[in-house]
Amino acid sequence: MNTYETIDLNEYVRTGEGGTAITYTHKSRNTLAKLYNPGFEADRALAEFLTARTVFEMGIPTPEPYRLVTDGERFGAEYELIRNKRSFARIISEEPERLEEISLTFAQFTRELHTRKADTARLHSYKQTLTRFYQEKDLVPEEYKRRALAFMERVPEADTCLHGDTQIGNIITNGDRTLWIDVGEFSYGVPEWDIAILWTMAHNMKADRSVNLFHITPETFNKHWNIFFPAYLGTTDPEALEAYTKRLFPFYAAKVPYVFDMAYHTSLPAEALGRIINMLPNV
Repeated sequence: MNTYETIDLNEYVRTGEGGTAITYTHKSRNTLAKLYNPGFEADRALAEFLTARTVFEMGIPTPEPYRLVTDGERFGAEYELIRNKRSFARIISEEPERLEEISLTFAQFTRELHTRKADTARLHSYKQTLTRFYQEKDLVPEEYKRRALAFMERVPEADTCLHGDTQIGNIITNGDRTLWIDVGEFSYGVPEWDIAILWTMAHNMKADRSVNLFHITPETFNKHWNIFFPAYLGTTDPEALEAYTKRLFPFYAAKVPYVFDMAYHTSLPAEALGRIINMLPNV
């Protein structure tokens, strides 16, 4: 299971593209191959595959991962194909009148995920993953690193399931089944690690990237957040919503350099780091 099998892309049809990978649907089998973009090491695909197997075997609703694959240049894995599926992002873009329904459903699935206990023997602590990132890589200024590490020392450990990239492009449905996808960063920790990155997508994403990745405008993404967030927290109290939003800021600031390195293999621009460093407590 841990050996890459070479596939012939002539037997597949290219059907999707994300920030780090391209997907191909097999012409005759109910399988989908996800190949990372050139430059991603084989170990990255292996780690994602093993994590996906763990998530599937935990009973989290997700397509079954079948095998590791390569086209000779790129590496990835083959998964169960969910026919006639659409992501929640695609549904919102194609049927904008369903924005509230889909946003509330997304809140329900996210809340349910964050009530699950993770298999801590097979998954990683997100807090520990980020701590190693700052300890082992020099991609941020020393002051930023100091603040991030000091903040994470104060973050409590938790065995709560985390998707790692919780957003409406990573949940799909065919009307009968609703499933999480792209679970390579699945781990465990406090839920703020998940919600913080969704907050910034809804508030800071540029229009071209929002349309390219999620098929919706930043304005629609913000409307989605304004429906999702109170439903997820279970309150419409403005003070409670504001307090939790402020609580997310240091989680976002600690997480985003890691996400940027993972996606682009480079450091976050100095200008961006300068803008967000004060989201981290100066202790």
